[in-house]
Amino acid sequence: MTGLVQISSNLLYTAFILYLVATFLFSGAIRDKKGREKMTGVNRWARLAIIVTVIGFLSQLGYFITRWIAAGHAPVSNLFEFTTFFGMMIVGAFILLYFIYKLNVLGLFALPVAALLIAYASMFPREVSPLIPSLQSHWLHIHVTTTAAGQAILAISFVAGIIYLLKVVDPLAKDKRAFWLEAIMYSVVAVIAFIIMSISFNMANYQADFAWVDKNGQPAETTYHMPALVGPNEGELLTEGKMNPVVHVPAIINASRLNTVIWTIITGTILYLLIRLIARKPVSLILKPLVRRANLDLLDEIGYRSVLIGFPVFTLGGLIFAMIWAQIAWTRFWGWDPKEVWALITFLFYAAFLHLRLSRGWHGEKSAWLAVIGLAIILFNLVFVNLIIAGLHSYA
Repeated sequence: MTGLVQISSNLLYTAFILYLVATFLFSGAIRDKKGREKMTGVNRWARLAIIVTVIGFLSQLGYFITRWIAAGHAPVSNLFEFTTFFGMMIVGAFILLYFIYKLNVLGLFALPVAALLIAYASMFPREVSPLIPSLQSHWLHIHVTTTAAGQAILAISFVAGIIYLLKVVDPLAKDKRAFWLEAIMYSVVAVIAFIIMSISFNMANYQADFAWVDKNGQPAETTYHMPALVGPNEGELLTEGKMNPVVHVPAIINASRLNTVIWTIITGTILYLLIRLIARKPVSLILKPLVRRANLDLLDEIGYRSVLIGFPVFTLGGLIFAMIWAQIAWTRFWGWDPKEVWALITFLFYAAFLHLRLSRGWHGEKSAWLAVIGLAIILFNLVFVNLIIAGLHSYA
């Protein structure tokens, strides 16, 4: 089993590298031989880029299959496995759409999103472990994979939407549109900062152990891999020479994960300000030349069709299959668990998206903003609900 796990890790790392290479190739594909921007059509760069992307996807698929064999169950049972599968589904959705629309700039933004998800996932424990009893069901494969596939297709609408907004919004304008577009860029920088920070603390082998009292009043222990700004409920530092927390949080909140989020905000802000200081311009303005000749009508169509396909897939996996499994595992279809609530919020939001577009004519920029908000809801569910709020669906 150890050999298969190592092979799967190597395949995932290979996929990550290939996605970065393909991103570089797609940046060359948006220009023709005369240096003019070319958003659509297959040229030499684009042909090579999509070949590398497909090889990367097959490599990540190999990771998924070998890890499944090693674990004996679908590798979607913890945050590392789910997030890498989510990234793989985004690449799969992009490849499908690319062969339909031949939109090169889509790869320039979709592939970095997938690469960031793989890098983000690698910060969490990667050990293969047996399933807890409540997860030992074939519904694990059906529910989780379908949900991730639906969310990945919906994420493509975000990619199309952010390209659309970079094209039409003036980053130097003193209005809300420019502010919120730059806020999105700040969030991306914060994710990059999180990855850099996590790698740095891992290389330094930082570790601080705490004894604390969980929500059931039972003694427990937890380990921090970053200096503790917030500590667990009634926490006591067990490791000498490490930083004591500034404040303690209630037991319902995962203190170590909240601590990570706070560090992400701090380092993200520092990195963002550093970029602004060096470039002397907003991050969105730095990216704007890449989308100067993007076809807005085509982007709008891709964003709409992504929601049109992703919404029913997510509904099937995130609500219908989830309720069936909940009835089997917990003898109830619905329990207002935080994860269930946010799955419902995601469903209602994209239902409203389709209603506003089809009934109210919310096309173009309005639709792009909705696509961006939609991914924010998905990522809030993936990060905040999974890591910070304690619930039945919380990943180990």
